[in-house]
Amino acid sequence: MLIVADENIPLLDEFFGDIGEIRRVAGRSMTAGDVRDADVLLVRSVTRVNRELLDGSRVRFVGTATIGTDHVDLDWLERQGIRFSAAPGCNANSVAEYVLSVLSLYAEKRGLDDWSQLTVGIVGVGNVGGELARRLKRLGFDVRLCDPPRAESEDQGSAFVTLAQAMKCDVVTLHTPLTRQGSHPTFHMVGQQALDGLGESQLLINSGRGEVIDSAALLTRLGRGHAPTVALDVWEQEPRVDPGLLDQVWLATPHIAGYSLEGKVQGTEMIYRALSRSLGLPVRKTANQFLPEPALSTLSFTRSASEVEATRIALRAGYDPRRDDTRFRHAMTGSVEERAAAFDRLRRHYPVRRENSSLEIRFEGADKALRDRFQAMGFKLTS
Repeated sequence: MLIVADENIPLLDEFFGDIGEIRRVAGRSMTAGDVRDADVLLVRSVTRVNRELLDGSRVRFVGTATIGTDHVDLDWLERQGIRFSAAPGCNANSVAEYVLSVLSLYAEKRGLDDWSQLTVGIVGVGNVGGELARRLKRLGFDVRLCDPPRAESEDQGSAFVTLAQAMKCDVVTLHTPLTRQGSHPTFHMVGQQALDGLGESQLLINSGRGEVIDSAALLTRLGRGHAPTVALDVWEQEPRVDPGLLDQVWLATPHIAGYSLEGKVQGTEMIYRALSRSLGLPVRKTANQFLPEPALSTLSFTRSASEVEATRIALRAGYDPRRDDTRFRHAMTGSVEERAAAFDRLRRHYPVRRENSSLEIRFEGADKALRDRFQAMGFKLTS
């Protein structure tokens, strides 16, 4: 059995080596010739999986080690009888922790000691948005949930607000899939009208899909007075990022919000499980078998550390997005194609980033409320 896989999927040999021969291919440039003699195709979000890629091939199973599926023509796969699996929720913790770190930096930028004063509108309440909402509520934030499809289909529809209402929050964070059809398409969902309503006291975060924001309208809005603060992890027309937009946003990262080691390895495990079930093979491997010891395993705080100080230190010890912002901006030089290649290199050679759960926090004399808040951020606490 031949397995063709995106070279950026981690632990391919460990999970799939005893199932078949593995051929690694660059995901962005994968062609029909690369997969023609494959039985199994494993991809990430940069590969378009459709008739053009697979027609005439032997592929009978496609797995994407990502939560999103907008890069896959699911209808065509179903018509061809090709089994498919994604990895929903695999990087929910990673993206939620990315947003927490951005919120911490923003609160400091605003001079807020109590970051939970910020109201947060979460647009798209699936695996990622739901995980973020749970954490923020435990931390005391006032959270407004916007998810029109869920609001229509669930009995608790009143728990959701409209997009216009969500866009009035101090912080608006986007976690929707990219859809172009149906009653609630998300393509350019945040356009000129929504952007014009945002003011200088607001933060807009997008770590979902770049095309959800009309980037031309965003660039225009950022060029006018009283503009909002913007943090973008995803971009229209990736990997060809608009350098003008990059210059205007406060925080810029190259589509890596979900790139924790735990998130990536869990994505691999989920498609391994799906392929094993499809082939009738036993599932014997888990992500935890392969996670290495973290470079930083313990942080200790004395009684003199304030909650604000401890929170900032811990979050940034786990992940500080400013490092990715700096690398990204330095890499975006040269021609359009050179910048696109640099964008992909940043993702391909992304440094190991661990989730908060890999870091143990020790406190001297911490009360239950403080311990609860650190657990809500995902850290392990010593007893």
